[in-house]
Amino acid sequence: MTTVLIVDDEPNIRALIEQALEDLTDEGVELVTAADGDEALEVVRAREPRLVFLDVMMPKRNGFDVCRAIKTELGLADTFVVMLTARGQSYDRKAGSDAGADLYLTKPFSPIDLLARVDEALGQWQASMPRGSLYAPVA
Repeated sequence: MTTVLIVDDEPNIRALIEQALEDLTDEGVELVTAADGDEALEVVRAREPRLVFLDVMMPKRNGFDVCRAIKTELGLADTFVVMLTARGQSYDRKAGSDAGADLYLTKPFSPIDLLARVDEALGQWQASMPRGSLYAPVA
């Protein structure tokens, strides 16, 4: 099962993102949430999500550190990480890029844009799978 992880310390933001993505569960995508950086890394280790929506400003470990850990320390460079944060300055975007983020979006966000990003991320991943693989697109 493909897993999408939503990480934000604000419960309302997590719920909003889950709501925007809930139709994906009909397609076999599991939505999982975490409230801080340490919990996020626990989920990543256990579930190896395909896509992570990651806030920057969180308790225990910030999003840049979590992204860096996902991409390098855990060896999950193919995990698509979207930084989704209120911090939109150019130096924040550079820090996200330096940490390995694949995409940087600022709040407030459009649920439609979020769905488009999920389709893009999961589509790129599926297209890269070898023919005959469980997740490869059917030709």
